[in-house]
Amino acid sequence: MDTSTVDVYLAIDVFLLLLIGVGPKIALVPFLEVTDGMDAPTRARVTRKMLSTATVVSLLLVTFGEVLRRLLHFSTGALSVAGGIILFIIAVTMIRGPGEAQDHHRGDAAPDPMQLAVFPLAVPYLLNPAGIVVLVTLSADADTVGLFATVIGVLALVLLIDVLVFRAANRVSEHLDASRMLITEKVFGFLLAALGVQLALNGLADAGVISLTGH
Repeated sequence: MDTSTVDVYLAIDVFLLLLIGVGPKIALVPFLEVTDGMDAPTRARVTRKMLSTATVVSLLLVTFGEVLRRLLHFSTGALSVAGGIILFIIAVTMIRGPGEAQDHHRGDAAPDPMQLAVFPLAVPYLLNPAGIVVLVTLSADADTVGLFATVIGVLALVLLIDVLVFRAANRVSEHLDASRMLITEKVFGFLLAALGVQLALNGLADAGVISLTGH
């Protein structure tokens, strides 16, 4: 992505990247599963907490991401590799389902809905590893007021889409079929695995370890 010129094409590129990294499509199925059986007020509180947490963390990353990168002495390539690995692990969990030990632990005590809203719903599902990589990279590249304002504006648009989608999901969640939800989760798991591999490959290419001839 060329950030040297702030124009509509750059805005579209940023929008598409943030739609993957902070958009609703990866978090929607886990959100519906976690909130299944909750009463309407609790589900609404979980939604607000999830969205507000993802918003705050996203703004912090795009504002201070480059500072953190310099302080911790890692490259954006290393961040991309790490994000790809974590995303791949999340994808495998979605495909295989939770382990027996985790199921048993969940049965011992009901989890706090507000805690679930923060983890895993806000991070790493709504703000997923791909989004973290994108936001930190944009933080490093946003060396002009125009580019920073463009990133913030596009991020606000994506977060608005999140609000609309998850509020609509709350209204239709009781009418969704569980078996279709399960199939959807497995399909998204495979797609996330591919995205995780691509993130890792991009990171290795940025570090000069490999050369990517095409996408």
